[in-house]
Amino acid sequence: MRPVAASVSVTRFPVGPSVGVSRRSWRLRRRVPLYLMLLPALIGLALFHYYPMYGIIVAFKDYQPLIGFAESPWVGWYNFRLMFSTPDIWEILRNTVVIAVGKIIVSQVASVSFALLLNEVAVLWYRRLIQSLSYVLHFLSWVILGGILLDLLAMRGLVNNTLVNVGLPRIPFLNSPALFQPTMILTDVFKNFGYGAIIYLAALTSIDPNLYEAAAVDGANRRQLLRHITLPGIAPTIVLLAALSLGSVLNAGFEQVLVMSNPLVLSTGDIIDTYVYRVGLLGAKYGIGTAMGLLKGLVSLVLITLSYYLAERLANYRIF
Repeated sequence: MRPVAASVSVTRFPVGPSVGVSRRSWRLRRRVPLYLMLLPALIGLALFHYYPMYGIIVAFKDYQPLIGFAESPWVGWYNFRLMFSTPDIWEILRNTVVIAVGKIIVSQVASVSFALLLNEVAVLWYRRLIQSLSYVLHFLSWVILGGILLDLLAMRGLVNNTLVNVGLPRIPFLNSPALFQPTMILTDVFKNFGYGAIIYLAALTSIDPNLYEAAAVDGANRRQLLRHITLPGIAPTIVLLAALSLGSVLNAGFEQVLVMSNPLVLSTGDIIDTYVYRVGLLGAKYGIGTAMGLLKGLVSLVLITLSYYLAERLANYRIF
């Protein structure tokens, strides 16, 4: 006697619009949960990014906090003329560009190099341990890490004491204007190179292993594998990230510079963000500070647009 098969009820979800419902309204109904998930992010974006842009009018006014934005008198381009007449303005712009571009270039090289070296480690648990230890620094704020580096790089700190013990002179990392910018660049790379290598490690996994096997059969050594397979395999990712980083040319790192700078290195350590903080907030010159921030925003907008154009042309990457 054959066993009777148990009846199983299967719930079937509609894969298309039902009768009397247009395809457009059907698609809209399916996307409603996605729109609801996106709603908190849009509200936060509107409240904390777009609504504060109303304060841009301070750049064109003699802002007085007691009477507010609307009642403060208009001064037109006066704040911009006063900003560009400041003797240190071009020095501040140069410091910002030098530190920011230095961070972009050195960080890119360090992240790629670290990813390539880590990819050669055969022991899986050891590679994961090194990777975890390298990018955990990225999640430390500059208030914490900057305080640690201030103690390490001080004239009587651990680094200089070690140099003296091996017979070398002390180096004023944080007190010399000539050394302050390289110190900012290298400490930023020290904090972020492990996190930046994650994308390159992901790109390395997309390279076909058969290419390495075929090259090894032909007698290629490690250097030749790196030159002819590995680097060409991740070259599109390198070009893409280099193009997208162009929009960060004016972001030299406000928190880092604010924590680690001092009056001795103001000539090479003062950047746009610290200038806005010092003059606009501490000096209560709100119009000049807002004018500088608006100028930075406009230049960054142009650079970001250019970076997306280059990413599309060089790496075939499109966001919109």
